[in-house]
Amino acid sequence: MLRLGPLAAAGRLLPAGPRLGLPCPSGGWVSLSRSRPPGPVGDRGLLARQVRAAAGSAGGGRSPALKTPKGTRDHPPAHVALRDRLLAAVVTCFKRHGAAAIDTPVLELRETLTGKYGEDTKLIYELQDQGGELLALRYDLTVPFARYLAMNKITNMKRYHVAKVYRRDNPATTRGRYREFYQCDFDIAGQFDPMIPDAECLKIVHEILSDLQLGDFIIKVNDRRILNGVFAVCGIPESKFITTCSTVDKLDKMPWEEVRSEMVGEKGLSPEAADHIGEYVQLHGGLDLIEQLLQDPKLSQNKLAKEGLGDMKLLFEYLTLFGITGKISFDLSLARGLDYYTGVIFEAVLLQPENDHVEEPVSVGSVAGGGRYDGLVGMFDPKGRKVPCVGVSIGIERIFSILEQRLKLRSEDEVR
Repeated sequence: MLRLGPLAAAGRLLPAGPRLGLPCPSGGWVSLSRSRPPGPVGDRGLLARQVRAAAGSAGGGRSPALKTPKGTRDHPPAHVALRDRLLAAVVTCFKRHGAAAIDTPVLELRETLTGKYGEDTKLIYELQDQGGELLALRYDLTVPFARYLAMNKITNMKRYHVAKVYRRDNPATTRGRYREFYQCDFDIAGQFDPMIPDAECLKIVHEILSDLQLGDFIIKVNDRRILNGVFAVCGIPESKFITTCSTVDKLDKMPWEEVRSEMVGEKGLSPEAADHIGEYVQLHGGLDLIEQLLQDPKLSQNKLAKEGLGDMKLLFEYLTLFGITGKISFDLSLARGLDYYTGVIFEAVLLQPENDHVEEPVSVGSVAGGGRYDGLVGMFDPKGRKVPCVGVSIGIERIFSILEQRLKLRSEDEVR
């Protein structure tokens, strides 16, 4: 018996008309004539409208928005070539100091990242449940490195890592602040003589910023122990150290009056305590300031502050041997709001370029930052074993924004 295909079977439903088809052995015809589908013309109009409505509701009725997500950007070939040259210069410096490269997943367990970044925890990109795992996009390269050390039971390592990180921040593209951006990290893990790894990190920042010839810069340094000592002698309870530190960290963006107002109005400090903090955190200098604070009647009696000031003095002695103290400033306003810092912290900022025809110089904030985080690896180790670590991150996207702006200005000058 001849089996009818779908087309032939459908042909049996067609209305009578001129017979076009094949004779069937069992009798009758398999019609291949083309006739309109059953039903009145009005039904076909209704069906067409329903199809169009369904397509529109599924997004098929409009073209997709041709834009990148907020806080991200495409890079044309010229930009990629420039960025590659920047990265090559940075990596060359890292290798010169004996670091080896590692890589880690862009995804981390959410619990790996939370509780490490202070008030910035809200900027972590959290993902929906993925097969029973709560995941997040990495916020930086430091916490994944600490997890890597603990997971692999590594206690001594000098590493660098160049990769993208993600922050749900308010982007400011003219200042090189994006939601997706590259970080270039150099870290030293392990037991060494005090302040030698810290001094090496600062030397690396100095070398990179000098090699790139971005203009004049200053590297601010402070110590979390000194800050905590200041808070203690000013009568701040230890439970408020971290939140107070986060507020002090805003001094590079806000005047002291606004920072003081936040301390009193939002953080619950007394006006007297805030004023006392203000006497300290507005100080900056060099070895002379360190000596002055070592003689301070209150700070000199605080164990944490005394330890921090002693290490800061030793650090400056090493930096003097390196010949770079002219670019270093001991600045008590520097706080760096991340929770995991335990000792020396530092941040490099570009100074305003002396350029007559630039009305508004490119303002990109800090271009490098880092510090010591001796307790972070222990947070991941099952037995709580600590591995002393110190590291620096080079803000390659912000540096790229400066160079991009300068190339644009140079092109405009040539046109004139």
